[in-house]
Amino acid sequence: MPKKAAKAVQAPYVMTPSRIREGLPFPLGATWDGLGVNFAIFSANAAKVELCLFDTNGKTELERIELPEYTNEIWHGYLPDAHPGQVYAYRVYGLYDPEAGHRFNHNKLLIDPYAKQLVGELRWSEALFGYTIGHRDADLSFDERDSSPYVPKCKVIDPAFTWGRDHPVQIPWDHTIIYETHVRGYTMLHPAVAKEVRGTFAGMKTPEVIDYLRKLGISSIEFLPIHAFVQDQHLLEKGMSNYWGYNSIAFFAPNPLYLASGRIAEFKEMVAYLHNANLEVLLDVVYNHTAEGNEMGPTLSMRGIDNASYYRLMQDNHRYYVNDTGTGNTLDMTHPRVVQMVTDSLRYWAEEMHVDGFRFDLATILGREYDGFDERHGFLVACQQDPVLAKIKLIAEPWDCGPGGYQVGRFPPGWAEWNDQYRDTIRAFWKGDSDKLADFGRRLTGSADLFDERGRKPFSSVNFITAHDGFTMNDLVSYDHKHNEANDEANRDGTDNNLSWNHGEEGPTDDPEILALRLRQMRNFFATLLFSQGTPMIVAGDEFARTQRGNNNAYCQDSDIGWVNWEFGHNGEFLMMFVRKLIRLRQRFPMLRRGRFLVGAYNEELGVKDVTWLAPSAEEMTVEQWQDGNNRCLGMLLDGRAQPTGIRRTGSDATLLLIVNAHHEELIFVLPEVPQGMHWNRLIDTCNPTARPERYEFNSEFVVNARSLLLFELVKDED
Repeated sequence: MPKKAAKAVQAPYVMTPSRIREGLPFPLGATWDGLGVNFAIFSANAAKVELCLFDTNGKTELERIELPEYTNEIWHGYLPDAHPGQVYAYRVYGLYDPEAGHRFNHNKLLIDPYAKQLVGELRWSEALFGYTIGHRDADLSFDERDSSPYVPKCKVIDPAFTWGRDHPVQIPWDHTIIYETHVRGYTMLHPAVAKEVRGTFAGMKTPEVIDYLRKLGISSIEFLPIHAFVQDQHLLEKGMSNYWGYNSIAFFAPNPLYLASGRIAEFKEMVAYLHNANLEVLLDVVYNHTAEGNEMGPTLSMRGIDNASYYRLMQDNHRYYVNDTGTGNTLDMTHPRVVQMVTDSLRYWAEEMHVDGFRFDLATILGREYDGFDERHGFLVACQQDPVLAKIKLIAEPWDCGPGGYQVGRFPPGWAEWNDQYRDTIRAFWKGDSDKLADFGRRLTGSADLFDERGRKPFSSVNFITAHDGFTMNDLVSYDHKHNEANDEANRDGTDNNLSWNHGEEGPTDDPEILALRLRQMRNFFATLLFSQGTPMIVAGDEFARTQRGNNNAYCQDSDIGWVNWEFGHNGEFLMMFVRKLIRLRQRFPMLRRGRFLVGAYNEELGVKDVTWLAPSAEEMTVEQWQDGNNRCLGMLLDGRAQPTGIRRTGSDATLLLIVNAHHEELIFVLPEVPQGMHWNRLIDTCNPTARPERYEFNSEFVVNARSLLLFELVKDED
């Protein structure tokens, strides 16, 4: 079929090229300098780029101005009379030849990839697609309808903001406890948040919200994606939405739905409030794909700007997209301009918006060359050497669905990684699965088998038992099977590998024994998480037993299923108080968050091991006991004298004894010998969460209840 560069379209706008000046090819995006606005956009293969100016609400196109200069593959121009508030977008001309990778169609209005703010919402229409839907040639056809009425527009911003004394919080990794939440879902039902700001950045500033976070004891809030994203058409038709937001279309702009005031400053104000409470702000970012989908998707931004540069295309036929994300397309992170866009975005959020770190969705893609994952990939190298990015928290989700996609433990030094092996092992152990004891010990001590190389520290392992994707903690102990019927996908979506256990009855129950055991198991999970070496991550609401009614894939549930319910009752209150206590103990004892891996090494000078594994007899575990598939009990003795001294602290730490019993029956555990003049003090018993500290002598035969965890501290006798 013919390869088209489309004809001019009649529209109620005026061409006034005399106003435009050459401007500069940098920085990319729309930049106000106090006198005017410089516009710069990358496209290696375009023939012409038009800047389209709109009225303040983005409804009426007022002018089209051809960018006059093309320098180093950057189209640019300067408007001396433009100012913040100017609404704009682009039309890009070029070859329409999908089989060669080119999908230029100037009839489609395009979002600037560097836009700092969007105006309006995407309205689904056949005009959004570069081809004619229903045409016999499918995406090889060329559609001439104008998409302008249906596309969000970009707005020039004034970045000025009075930060005052605000600065990066920089919580040390060994003090970091991540709290994963959704900026909308966290406050939609919060009784103290004003209705007009619920579900927004302004809502997160509410004093009662911040006070709750401070009292809980977490250090870092990780927000699910807040970049501007697209609502999938098929979800809207079902009355649902792309609630989680993993469908980005603009990596520099916050989602307009989260701005109660419509001002970019609202996000900055939220950050300042959280920083003032000594809370870090981390963002979950999605740089692996965009909302434009595969070859049958809409033309909204990068596809129409330079499809062949922005996306990874099949080598044998550039009509089709590499789909390592499972969402239809994959950004080409081997292209220097795409790497620049992503790193520019990260620096923008770190420097201009004062964000403290990032969690990267499907991060393996960001390090994949055409022949596989490479830790020397340009993006990973850029992060390591960048003076801004090298100083903030970088967390990888180290897997995707592409070839060689599972890369846990293989990211370069300086990165932390989500550790799904920790999640699966801890779930299986407390469920009572066999042959899990040895792996449980490895996960408890920081997963050295995955991370102990090249000077990486235990904090490299981000330990989690639940995340936004999957069961909540309450549902993990309440359901054997997922219940995603509300998603209208015949319960086929979401994983079936939950390693969950309902403890005798599926879902809600009034049985007091089942309820008590479920609560104890949740306490076991939290105690294990917070007493493990590594960086713990808690999902918002888990601390008071929030439920999603068995839905383990609430990505489309912008409803009471996906929102945090703050009416959590007495059981939730008691669980929350217990979690607070665990967090305080973790911060109190450096032995629970060491800077070095626990490997059982013997220090001849001190005559101690950093960790000693004990059988119930108080003797060291034997190989046979480790290999016994039915063994579900162990003691972990952490000798404080083995804690290395350093710049921040000197001297020995407390000596702790952790005992776990995943058996369905109680057993006798002999408390190990202690130096003269000392005794064991019980701090935590998940079977008796309200028990006060209690003294025990060594060689005492302690009854360890079924499915319980205990923590003892070695203390001096009173004079």
